[in-house]
Amino acid sequence: MAEANILVAEQQLLCAVCLEILKDPVAIPCGHSYCMGCIKNCWDQTDHTGVYSCPECRETFTPRPVLGRNTMLAEIAGEFKKRKLNPPPAQSYAGPGDVLCDFCTGRKFKAVKSCLTCLVSYCETHVKPHYEGAVFKRHKLINAIGNLEQKLCAEHQKVLEVFCRTDQTCICMMCTQDEHKSHDTVSAKKERHVKQKQLRETQTEIQQIIQERLKEIEELKQAVESLKRSAKREMEESKKTFTELIQSIEKIHTEVIELIGAKEKAAVNQAEGLMKKLEQEIAELINRNAELRQLTEAEDHIHFLQKFQSLCAPPKAGDLPSVTVNTDISFGAVRKAVSELKDHIEDFCKGELVKITKRVNETAVYTLRSRSSGRCLNVNEVAVYSLQAPEPRNRADFLKYSCQLTLDPNTVHRNLCLSEGNRKVTLRETQQNPDHPERFDSWPQVLCREGLSGTRCYWEIECSGELASIGVTYKGISRKGEYYSCGLGFNDKSWSLFCSGSSYTALHNIQGTAITAPRSPRIGVYLDFNAGTLSFYGVSDTMTLLHRFQTTFTEPLYPGVWLHYYDSPVTICLLN
Repeated sequence: MAEANILVAEQQLLCAVCLEILKDPVAIPCGHSYCMGCIKNCWDQTDHTGVYSCPECRETFTPRPVLGRNTMLAEIAGEFKKRKLNPPPAQSYAGPGDVLCDFCTGRKFKAVKSCLTCLVSYCETHVKPHYEGAVFKRHKLINAIGNLEQKLCAEHQKVLEVFCRTDQTCICMMCTQDEHKSHDTVSAKKERHVKQKQLRETQTEIQQIIQERLKEIEELKQAVESLKRSAKREMEESKKTFTELIQSIEKIHTEVIELIGAKEKAAVNQAEGLMKKLEQEIAELINRNAELRQLTEAEDHIHFLQKFQSLCAPPKAGDLPSVTVNTDISFGAVRKAVSELKDHIEDFCKGELVKITKRVNETAVYTLRSRSSGRCLNVNEVAVYSLQAPEPRNRADFLKYSCQLTLDPNTVHRNLCLSEGNRKVTLRETQQNPDHPERFDSWPQVLCREGLSGTRCYWEIECSGELASIGVTYKGISRKGEYYSCGLGFNDKSWSLFCSGSSYTALHNIQGTAITAPRSPRIGVYLDFNAGTLSFYGVSDTMTLLHRFQTTFTEPLYPGVWLHYYDSPVTICLLN
């Protein structure tokens, strides 16, 4: 409202000619006011006409009116100019969070001081008596604060000015005479000095901690930069090493191709040479046979007898060996050797990748220690600092880690039959698989081709029958013999979940844990290799955790299944 009034007053004090606040204001007969200089200049331009008009309402005057200074309007304009040039500070009015002046009416100004004697807060105007009046000399003024009633003793309604060290609370003088009479009490000012010292000590400690944290941040920045440089250097070295490794493999590949080609060329040359010699021998025998036919037809008996001795001698066997042709010519053995080399290299690389992953994970930018004891904190204690992705909570989260698995025909038991692209396995009474070094010969089991390590993986198994075991194992699990040590979960190399019609059992190294849960035809398996967890879930509308193994995996893990019942297939599900 005050700003609106000022705006109206300013409009009324403007000269209609120069549009500025009136200077030496004069009023003309029509009642309008102008700066004396402005109206003079205006009328001087119309002196030749003898008619003078008001620039605002156009009323005319003859003769030219005599101008006289309006003293009252001049004072008003002068005061207005002074107020406009020196307005009251905007912060004088109380805003949100400010302490209000208790004496102001209407719109309140911001209080600048509070009196602990009066228990009232004052603005700059209303606090002046406390500075000027002798009666207020003993009043205690402080910077404006709110809730002055909190400065009063709730029991005696007196100002709190004493501190009770016994009860660690502020009290009034009357409190020292009754309930705090025997207590250790001091003035609030004296206690403030003591606490002020403690406060400075605390501030010093905080400053030291800030400096320590800043130092740690700087060290972390330097360590991160060092890590980045080291990582870049090692990635370049690793790229160089793997390039050389690829070149070595390509060289071996070239040598194998050349070896096969050389063998092919040598064998072809030998066969062609032998064929040429055989053809020559055939030609010689054909010529001799013709000579014998001529001798048989000769009429001269003497000629016949003379030639008979030389022509009828038995044919010589010659120097050519007897030829036995291999009807099944192929380089299948070479292909098998190359395939075994591939598997060996892959297995070796997977095992080495586990070691490399461990070494990489051991490379730490920092070590977290307890500031109180100095000991290193374990994984659980610093879990809050972990940068790993959160654990999956629903099936959609698990599917982010889905992997495609296929069963390995080289490991499948003789009574097992694979189908559907080696994703489905069924137990049959007839045996059909030839022997193989990696094949299980005691228990009807099969492993997957894929070895899993250094990452998170999720897959689902559908069990159509009553009994089956699903799990994972190191590649070194025994494949031969009639012992349970070959079975999934019955040794220290494997972990499994045995699924029966109405219950589950988690197995590792023959140790079993019985699980009571609703029957689920589909089991989800979640492996977090680096965290050392293997979890089994019943998959339906929700994910039901059946069991979780917690350990440390040191080698790639191969998923596998063990069938316990005929015509009860197990299928690795395709996950989208």
